[in-house]
Amino acid sequence: MPEELAPRAKTNGVELWALTDHDEVGGQERAAAAARQVGLPYLTGTEISVTFANVTVHIVGLGFDPTDRALVNGLRQTRGGREERARQMGVELARAGIPGAFEGAMKYVGNPDLISRSHFARYIVESGHCPDTNAVFRKYLAEGKPGFVPHRWANLGDAVKWITGAGGVAVIAHPARYKFTANEEFALFNEFRTHGGRGVEVVTGAHSQADYVKYAEFCSEFDLLASRGSDFHSPDESHTDLGKLPDLPGGVTPVWSLLESRIQ
Repeated sequence: MPEELAPRAKTNGVELWALTDHDEVGGQERAAAAARQVGLPYLTGTEISVTFANVTVHIVGLGFDPTDRALVNGLRQTRGGREERARQMGVELARAGIPGAFEGAMKYVGNPDLISRSHFARYIVESGHCPDTNAVFRKYLAEGKPGFVPHRWANLGDAVKWITGAGGVAVIAHPARYKFTANEEFALFNEFRTHGGRGVEVVTGAHSQADYVKYAEFCSEFDLLASRGSDFHSPDESHTDLGKLPDLPGGVTPVWSLLESRIQ
């Protein structure tokens, strides 16, 4: 809930916060109000699910107009397949010995348009089938595992266009997670930049020290700005708490330098 996250971010020393719900901007007004309540500078945010080279990639949008019609409609289309996919995941998990997973996951989200693998993971932990969410993904929800169901998300070019058309900045989220080959990764960054993408997450909860160095170098190679984000979901399922990441490495230009006029 934004009203819980904003005070946590402020207490933990966060200096600029963005709520980046997956494929959704409906919480932006509440998040901005919660940030104002605790005196925390705020940027609008979202995280769009994209299919690239048959892999789900996340593109973060920052500093956009959350009422922009093309963005809102594009996100609605992207969310549209989530319920069907989730119901199929429930069927596959039942076959693997975990009945009621769809209904269990819905307890954490309420809206089937927003349901994701993370909600299934929380239910599977709660029901005692795995000790933590990392184990759930390894055993059930990663590609090739019993509960994995692929989904065709937005097109990369469309996602970047929605963000930039709404006055925002597009950022590739946690690139080390995608396990692309070198050629596939180059193609992702090259196409992203061609479409008008401007940033990449260099420091994030899913990255190692070596990743910080690698993607700082990518900033120079692809003329990108560097972003920093915890990818925090909740204390029980996130590697890194709000405000606990190291600083960006030297030699990069932070993405927020392009967004100063859009900070609320």
